Amino acid sequence: QLQASGGGLVQAGGSLRLSCAASGRTFSRYAMGWFRPAPGKEREFVAAISWSGGVTSYSDSVAGRYTITKDNARNTVYLQMNSLKPEDTAVYYCAVNPTIATMAESQYWGQGTLVTVSS
Repeated sequence: QLQASGGGLVQAGGSLRLSCAASGRTFSRYAMGWFRPAPGKEREFVAAISWSGGVTSYSDSVAGRYTITKDNARNTVYLQMNSLKPEDTAVYYCAVNPTIATMAESQYWGQGTLVTVSS
C-alpha cells in the first residue's frame, strides 16, 4: 500500500514537499517515482529514483525545480517542488517498481495527492 501526502494550495513561485510511504511489504530495493495526469495521457512521468537513491530521473518540465529523494529505512519517497507554476497543478501519484525504466507499468500506485498552484 502506498500513502501519498503533502499536496495543497500554493501560489506560483512557492514550494511544496510531497511524501509517499510504502507499507505492507518491503520496497527498500524498489525504485520509486511520481506521475501526474497530462492532456492526452493517463499519466505523465514526473520524477523517479532508484532503490539505492543513486540514480534519479526527471521530466524536462520539472528538471531543475523538483528534487526526488528516498528514505529506505522509512520506505518513503519525497518530492520537493520549488518554483511552482500554475501548469504544475495536478493530482500527483506515487509508484514503486523494480526499475525506473518500467515505472509507468507498475502495479503499485498510491491514491494521489492534489497540488494546486494559483497564479
